[in-house]
Amino acid sequence: MAVLAGVLGLLVGSFSNVLIYRLPRRENIAFPPSHCTNCNHQLGALDLVPVFSWLALRGKCRYCGAPIRVRYPLVELATGALYALMAVVFPFSAVGASLLGLLVLMTLLLVASMIDADTRTIPDSLTLPGAALGLAFAVLNERTGASSAGLPSFPEALRGMLLGAGVLMLIDLLGSWVLRRFRERQYPDFPIGYQQVALATLVGAWGGVWWGVAAALASTAVNVVARRVVRVPDLLTLGGLLVSVAVASTGVGPGLILMVQNALAATGAAALIAGAYWWTQPEPADTGDDDAFDASAMGFGDVKLAAVIGAFLGWEQFLVALVVAVLAGAVLGVVQLAIWRENRLKFGPYLAIGALVALLFGQQLIHAYMNKLGL
Repeated sequence: MAVLAGVLGLLVGSFSNVLIYRLPRRENIAFPPSHCTNCNHQLGALDLVPVFSWLALRGKCRYCGAPIRVRYPLVELATGALYALMAVVFPFSAVGASLLGLLVLMTLLLVASMIDADTRTIPDSLTLPGAALGLAFAVLNERTGASSAGLPSFPEALRGMLLGAGVLMLIDLLGSWVLRRFRERQYPDFPIGYQQVALATLVGAWGGVWWGVAAALASTAVNVVARRVVRVPDLLTLGGLLVSVAVASTGVGPGLILMVQNALAATGAAALIAGAYWWTQPEPADTGDDDAFDASAMGFGDVKLAAVIGAFLGWEQFLVALVVAVLAGAVLGVVQLAIWRENRLKFGPYLAIGALVALLFGQQLIHAYMNKLGL
């Protein structure tokens, strides 16, 4: 199974190169067929054998002699290695068809990381369907009994998706508010955006996730009817959240832990709804005015990638992934500063590293932590 998974990974890795190149450019991933990006000559079957074609052609196009980036065979080799590793760590005899979900996750993480490294963006066409696939495979986990191997059930995957997106979204909301020096947004989104997500956070903290989502949708409807942005001040929503947490810590309300969980889940749900809406809209024209945007502490693509990881791994292992991502970002960030005097990678690749570590060692790390606490 490891050998078969590795061979499959080489083939999927070849297709991953197509995704890495075409998704950021919003090109069709099926048509036209694979071709040289320099001379546009369509590639034949012998040009597309993973790794071996690159070696046989000595890294050059057969038709025009243009160099072929070494990254193409490296992506194929990495995908093959990750697929084989998953087949060893999660044998088919233990997880059954749920192994396919882990292979899909490896591809999503690798493709997202490479695109983020290239463009500092992560396409919605990768993350939003990826989160839905995570939920679908969670249903399969229940049917195959893979939950006993540490893979999440559907309720755990749904919770992981919402809380995963919610954690990073709330960091973005609060961090961006600080970067703006607690001033209100100058460029609120219409009809749904950060203000509606922040409203969901506050309402969700007190009323639960679905009341938070309902509040965000109600605010969106008001914007649509008014045909303009009816502002929801951050001082009310984010400031109100901080006050609510302070009040809950004294024992008032639903309790601090439940309030935080509900706020995060509502935040994640509203953020994914907003992301799905903007995914369906045409890309806004580039006005050339880089100042026509509010300061942002974190990319929205990272929020949706966190939803993918939470859906595939569940809430507890997502926390492990996040901690590892922060540590990896700190260590590798220092290395990059020493070499290039700048941090060239955004948070997406670090999240992918954290997800892989959590998948391989998450259960052991959680158990070790709980034992240390005596729980």
